[in-house]
Amino acid sequence: MVKFIHCADLHLDSPFKSRDYLSQPIFEDIQKSAYESFKKIVDLALAEEVDFMIISGDLFDQQNRTLRAEVFLKEQFERLEREQIFVYLCHGNHDPLSSSIGTVWPDNVSVFSENVETYQTITKNGEEIYLHGFSYQNDASYENKLDAYPISQGYKGIHIGILHGTYSKTSTNDRYTEFRLEDLNNKLYHYWALGHIHERQQLSDMPQIHYPGNIQGRHFKELGEKGCLLVEGDNLKLDAKFIPTQFIRFEKATLETKQTSKQGIFNDIQAFKTQVRKNGKAIYQLNVLIDSDQWIPEQDILQIHEMISDYEANEHNFVFIEDLTIKNKYDDQNTLVKEFSPELIEDNTIYNLAMNDLYLNPKASKYLENYSDFDRRELIEHAEELLKSDMRGE
Repeated sequence: MVKFIHCADLHLDSPFKSRDYLSQPIFEDIQKSAYESFKKIVDLALAEEVDFMIISGDLFDQQNRTLRAEVFLKEQFERLEREQIFVYLCHGNHDPLSSSIGTVWPDNVSVFSENVETYQTITKNGEEIYLHGFSYQNDASYENKLDAYPISQGYKGIHIGILHGTYSKTSTNDRYTEFRLEDLNNKLYHYWALGHIHERQQLSDMPQIHYPGNIQGRHFKELGEKGCLLVEGDNLKLDAKFIPTQFIRFEKATLETKQTSKQGIFNDIQAFKTQVRKNGKAIYQLNVLIDSDQWIPEQDILQIHEMISDYEANEHNFVFIEDLTIKNKYDDQNTLVKEFSPELIEDNTIYNLAMNDLYLNPKASKYLENYSDFDRRELIEHAEELLKSDMRGE
């Protein structure tokens, strides 16, 4: 039997976008969120008495690596060392070997070199484990080193591949050490511990091939729970269980309401925050849909925006609504452009007639672009927005 933790993409000290509008306590929580998440992962390793931990690259953020991050990691590794838990890590494109680390890791930490190499260990139960991997030497490591990974056939024990790279079917522009599933399956390993992709994904069940995702979301493209995988089993079957450890979640949500007064809308938003607060600290994009055709004055919306963040700094589990949109539920469904048939929109005679008065005016025409290049649907939508603004008295 073997039990280990697989995590990746810590990105300690990764910069968060400027949020000058945040209260100091909330801003400080955001700044330390990756640290708190990794501390929880170490807590889990100790509680579960795992044999070892795997970190599949990008411990740091290259341009923002700090002494604080290195000292923090050393302290966490020392916590594991005191309980004889080993750490096997590789460096990825954000923390390559060429960007040297000044801190000396404790003896329980093994770092893969730029060439594929194998570490051997024995679990508390006497199971032989072979870990195969390599670290990036430079931040733009496009070379494919999969051929250098040894095949496990004929060797006893549990074999684990560690790779910071890009699955060939993943939609991303950051294609580092691209691989196909056949490339990994051919090695006949029991588990592949992947890193680089920040979304949790299981690519295969036999063998187990996993991206654990990053340990802490940093923006609204990294939504929901983040954490690590707790892997347990033997050479016949390994099971991976996701354990959330994020300190703060980034979330998107839609709230429907029949309220049309600013007080009513505000109260429903507050009720929503109370409902989700039990899930922990969170930053939200909230889309409020009003089930009414009554226009909400822009001044009322501004006042709601100003009020929704009040007192959150005093909450243990803050729910900060960073991006709030309030609109009528049927705005998108009853758009003006839907009143025009496709044939009518494409009718050049009508289009030219509509444009003639403006473009035949010598004072205006010299400042205008060629109207044949315009998107006609966008013109109708823009006109509708102007009409709505007029109706609201903006």
